[in-house]
Amino acid sequence: MRRIVDQLTGLLGRAPESVSSLKPTEFGWTAQVEVLELERVPETTSVMATYEVGLGPDGQLLGYERGRRYTRAQVDRSGDRD
Repeated sequence: MRRIVDQLTGLLGRAPESVSSLKPTEFGWTAQVEVLELERVPETTSVMATYEVGLGPDGQLLGYERGRRYTRAQVDRSGDRD
């Protein structure tokens, strides 16, 4: 993952802040990586993005795609129950 973080930093121009998931696939791995897209003050209004990253079996970067964008303070409520 450190090698992928270094590669993504070079491609995106900013370092990922965290890896929120890592799952095996038929072709290697898929990771969800959280990246600071736009820094704002206060910090809770900064814009974050989730990138889906495809990795080969040896950890080489196969591709990436930006998914959801959100503010740092935003809570993901998809797992909440009524």
